[in-house]
Amino acid sequence: MHARRGTKLSEWLQQTVFVGPGLLVFLMIVAVPFFMGFYYTFTEWNGLDLNHAKWTGFANLKRIFSDDPRFWTAFGFTAKFTVAAVAITNALALALGLLLTRPLKGRSILRVVFFLPNVIGGLLLGYIWYFIYTRGFAAIGEATGWHLFNLPWLGTPATAFWGIVGVFVWQTSGYMMIIYIAAIIGVPKDLSEAARIDGASAWQTFRSVTLPLIMPAVTICLFLTTSNAFRMFDLNLSLTGGGPGYASESIALNIYREALTNSRYGLGTAKAMIFFFAVALITVTQVWVTKKKEVEA
Repeated sequence: MHARRGTKLSEWLQQTVFVGPGLLVFLMIVAVPFFMGFYYTFTEWNGLDLNHAKWTGFANLKRIFSDDPRFWTAFGFTAKFTVAAVAITNALALALGLLLTRPLKGRSILRVVFFLPNVIGGLLLGYIWYFIYTRGFAAIGEATGWHLFNLPWLGTPATAFWGIVGVFVWQTSGYMMIIYIAAIIGVPKDLSEAARIDGASAWQTFRSVTLPLIMPAVTICLFLTTSNAFRMFDLNLSLTGGGPGYASESIALNIYREALTNSRYGLGTAKAMIFFFAVALITVTQVWVTKKKEVEA
């Protein structure tokens, strides 16, 4: 009896030693701030004095849903940006993955080249591309006369939208390419060879053999690009600052300004909570749908 208790106590201590520090950090950095934020959603607070967080109930949520068109404009921009960025990023990353798994000269160097933009920080990358859009493209347009380079890439709502999408795709597609390459390499070659022997074209082989077998990678890449696109902040801040006007303001930038610029932390936290649940719902739905495709595969 005593031996059993000693064994259980020893196992409990081992689990505490290994799991305890990680659990403590998770509680301090994630769980506690989350529940504090949930509380401040229902308060009027300037973010400075904890003793002056006035409980207002659902006033912040009512204001957001009835009297905050700028938030919903930002939500619409973010939703459109996410759809475009996710579709283009994954299409390009998959195409690069298929290309760079072929026996090409210098494919290892090309993989590194396409992955490198992901290493650069978002703010720095945004400022680099701000210079390219405003100075580099203007110089090329002046030298060549090509209309594409003479467009005000960050000056109108439409061009600013595609300007941010372009930088996001350029930064993210290399990382997704690596995931797709790992999945494509794992596809058994004998299945592809059998399909070709049966007379299947390259497209039919990809659609019926390769794609079903790399669906776990598709699930991961869609999840990562969707969550990253919804949370896009640094590129938005450094490229357009939400302009012109507020036409290209993302939800993350809107929340940042509400809380830190306007010192309305209660209202900003309420927006963040709505944002959190919306992103959680969308990403969970996306994973559920693509996981079903994995089962079918």
